[in-house]
Amino acid sequence: MTSTAIRQKSNSSNLLEEALNQPLIGETDNFAWNATPLGIAAIYKGNSPSKPPYEQAIKEGEELAIDLSREEKEFYQTQKGLAIIFYS
Repeated sequence: MTSTAIRQKSNSSNLLEEALNQPLIGETDNFAWNATPLGIAAIYKGNSPSKPPYEQAIKEGEELAIDLSREEKEFYQTQKGLAIIFYS
């Protein structure tokens, strides 16, 4: 079962912000991808949508040979924009 959550600014958020400054593991049309201590991060390239585009991120992750379809997911608003985190 997958869950969806948004977390308040915390140590996890600080860790994520630091990790997003590392080199990307790939890019797709709508996302920049990072490996972080929290999981795989898909950073949305456009303006933050009203709803996180989970399905679009899963679809584009396949272009990088990343199967995210069974992963848990949550999102954070970061300095780089909306970040969807996929984790087990």
